[in-house]
Amino acid sequence: LKAQLINLKKKLEYRADKTGIVHLNFGKVSFSEQELQENLIAVFDSIEKNKPSGVKGRYFKSFNICTTMSPALNLELASFRKV
Repeated sequence: LKAQLINLKKKLEYRADKTGIVHLNFGKVSFSEQELQENLIAVFDSIEKNKPSGVKGRYFKSFNICTTMSPALNLELASFRKV
């Protein structure tokens, strides 16, 4: 699975671990808020678009972000849905 992220100079490859969790970097501290937001939306869209064919209905149970050594922030999934 791949996502094209801005300012990272390459396509990002990711894979779910055996528990279904996807760990990946979507930006750096030097990125602007807009760049981080665009990358996060690109990651979400890529994972949603590439979900396994056997999965029916809702694919995400939760969507969290965190820095390397901090607690995770749970993001509202409805904010990623296109209106």
